[in-house]
Amino acid sequence: THDVLTGIAVLAPDGRHASRVVESRVTFKRFSHVELEGYVASGEWKGKAGGYGIQGIAASLVTEMSGSYSSIVGLPLYETAALLEGLGYPVGRRWSAR
Repeated sequence: THDVLTGIAVLAPDGRHASRVVESRVTFKRFSHVELEGYVASGEWKGKAGGYGIQGIAASLVTEMSGSYSSIVGLPLYETAALLEGLGYPVGRRWSAR
């Protein structure tokens, strides 16, 4: 089990700003040396923070996840949109039916 902490900050043109840290937790199953060697051989871990991408084959090793899935992938979308909306940038309204 490990925690994934993602910091986000938004700076408006007028100097107003907002920030927060999003905390998530990921638990992997106990996996065999064969599974580990297969994952390393796949090369999927390359260029990934923490050595895995939860959206890839490493997901088959995850038994539990809490917090923000998009944060674990890389950008906490809900929380980023909330910060933008708090500064007056209505992100969600763009998706409203016309």
